[in-house]
Amino acid sequence: MQTMIARTITAALPVAALLFGSVAAGAAERLVYVPLGSAAKVVIVDVQKSAVVREIKDLPAVHGLAGTPDGRFLIAGSYDERPAQAGTSKKPAGVSEKDHQAHHAKRPEGARNEDAVLSTVSIVEAASGKVVRRIDVPGAVHHVAVRPDGKYAVVTHPNQDAITVIDLGSHEVVDTIKTGTQPNYAVFSPDGSHLFVSNAGAGTISQLETKGWSVLGSIKVGEQPEHIVLSRDGKTLFVNNVEGGSVSVVDTQDGKVTKTVPIGSTLHGIDLSDDGTTLFVASLGDNKIVAVDLRTWTNRSVVLSPAPYHLATIRGTGKVYVSSADMPKLWIVDQKTLAIAGQIKIGGKGHQIVLAQTK
Repeated sequence: MQTMIARTITAALPVAALLFGSVAAGAAERLVYVPLGSAAKVVIVDVQKSAVVREIKDLPAVHGLAGTPDGRFLIAGSYDERPAQAGTSKKPAGVSEKDHQAHHAKRPEGARNEDAVLSTVSIVEAASGKVVRRIDVPGAVHHVAVRPDGKYAVVTHPNQDAITVIDLGSHEVVDTIKTGTQPNYAVFSPDGSHLFVSNAGAGTISQLETKGWSVLGSIKVGEQPEHIVLSRDGKTLFVNNVEGGSVSVVDTQDGKVTKTVPIGSTLHGIDLSDDGTTLFVASLGDNKIVAVDLRTWTNRSVVLSPAPYHLATIRGTGKVYVSSADMPKLWIVDQKTLAIAGQIKIGGKGHQIVLAQTK
């Protein structure tokens, strides 16, 4: 069922308040955080040096990653699962056992069943790399999103057909919500009032309101939608249909697909240029990055081999970072020319790339 989202979601906050890590050039060190999955760590890349400068370890199977708007914390999800009977995650140093157990008291209904599984979300202090909380959630976490006000994080559970909402003030699970088959990626509207979730197995985008965390309806898109990105004004959602080889362009006001853009084979990462006029898409199956001009709907591309995977535009630098599914590196691509400006060795397979800052 398709539903119309309230027009209020387009009342965007100032851009500087929305973009995690968007500051005037030179005002802060520019850092990029890259989770390395089975390597069980996050590497920290200095944008100016184009090199890894630090690592955050002890983060098993870390795929999903997001940062709080103030730059203080990272929310890291694990794709590892364990039986619920195995108990809660280990207690971080400096946290009392009573407080640690309190963060797992709101285990979703059904989590104690014989076949129930748990995974762990880690709250990491960005400056020190210290894990300050570990929160158990019902099932492997693929991707993570943080609401623009920094009060809540959402993690997707493809194996549970659900998402989990975490209160970042109390570090407690607020709710676990069924959205559709194999939820993959989530993004918030600029004002934080709505959430969009791609359901890869259902071919839909779920629309939720975030006051009561209820599902408003769904939008039918293409085959196996995964990564999604929202325009700065919140009016347009771009959806990567991985197996369909296309991007669905969704009007968030009407809840309808307005255009389908052919891209290539086996799509993955997606993001918008600094000025919002170009859409970058990783076509993993074709070993290329495609740049779509959103004014003319014409495409350009550059060969990146092997297997371009996750990508993220690095705001204020004119660069796009692209990981490889087969090689332990990031490519640096120029947003305007698509020229390859360099490579960064990261020591593993890069997943959900996060731009941040430290003062």
